[in-house]
Amino acid sequence: MDISEKPEKHVSRVPFVTVLASIVGLWATYFVLVTLRAELLDFPSPDLMLLLRLISTLGGIVVTIGLWLVLRPFDHRRLWLKIVAALVLAFPAALLTAQFNTMLFADAQKELNGLAREEQGLPPSPEGDRAAEELMNDQFGVALATERERLIDFTTSRYFMLLAWCALYLALLTGEKARDAERREQQFRSAAKAAELQSLRYQVNPHFLFNTLNSLSALVLTGKTQAAERMIQTISTFYRRSLADDTTSDVPLREEIHLQKLYLEIEAVRFPLRLQTAYDIPAELENALVPGMILQPLVENSVKHAVAPSSGQVTITLAAREEYDRLVVTISDNGQSAADRDDTRPGFGIGLTNVRQRLQARFGNEATVVSGHVPGGYATHLRMPLMRITERAVA
Repeated sequence: MDISEKPEKHVSRVPFVTVLASIVGLWATYFVLVTLRAELLDFPSPDLMLLLRLISTLGGIVVTIGLWLVLRPFDHRRLWLKIVAALVLAFPAALLTAQFNTMLFADAQKELNGLAREEQGLPPSPEGDRAAEELMNDQFGVALATERERLIDFTTSRYFMLLAWCALYLALLTGEKARDAERREQQFRSAAKAAELQSLRYQVNPHFLFNTLNSLSALVLTGKTQAAERMIQTISTFYRRSLADDTTSDVPLREEIHLQKLYLEIEAVRFPLRLQTAYDIPAELENALVPGMILQPLVENSVKHAVAPSSGQVTITLAAREEYDRLVVTISDNGQSAADRDDTRPGFGIGLTNVRQRLQARFGNEATVVSGHVPGGYATHLRMPLMRITERAVA
């Protein structure tokens, strides 16, 4: 495509089914009202008039559909131009329906005139004898309009009727534009949310890569080639699994825990005597959904602030439980330096802030992060809606 070519502008349209329903509804209402009027006034030849009225209604539906087709190109124009188009184009449509009506009822009108004369005992009126018709008007009390008068009357009534439908169509079109705007806004929000989640997750990966490369470099420099090789294989597996999925998607808790196991295996190469791990993940929660890599910054914090400064063994525990239909995931450690650690200080709270922002972007106010000192160590609790794999599509 030529780069100078402008993208096609989206035009909101009222679905044809809705348009047809509005047209049929309008003319059906007209048919019912006119039929009731004829019954109340006890018009003669009810069966014939009912049939003619039905044919007239069908003709009106066809003409109105034609009016919609000529109005449709104005859907993307300004409101005043659409109103002018409706005022102008509705008139020939009204004239067409009026002409059709006049022709349709012409023979019926003559028949009714003859019946009226017979009931009054009057002789048949010669064609075009206006004086005789006026005389019967006075005696019979029924206005027998000329064809021209009937055409003008029909055109006027049909014109206002079609204008009413045009007003309804403009209202439907305005509603459709509002729905399109709402859908586009939702798409923009979803795109912005996905971009935010991607940005937050990408903050994690470079940080982790930096740490692991430093660890690998230390192993190589100290001549621990077997440990370095094992670490390279584990890093490869970790990145292959962590980057395989969409960065904004949720993953089963068992996959997230498995990734953290890989990460802790990598760190165990650095701290073979100090780092211990424990996992308490109930089987019924393994298919619970969590944002991918959401635990990574918290596990890194435990390694950095508890394991690294400690001279003894430190156990990092990953646990999960269900609490009032919510998933609670806990990352805790019993590091010696936990009592002196304050992850909220500048430079220490980046990982925790990242987790909070990601949960906020994903769940809004339905998720919380609580972090702080506990007896014997430090713990961070993530609370979020409990969703399982079968609910992924709904979420």
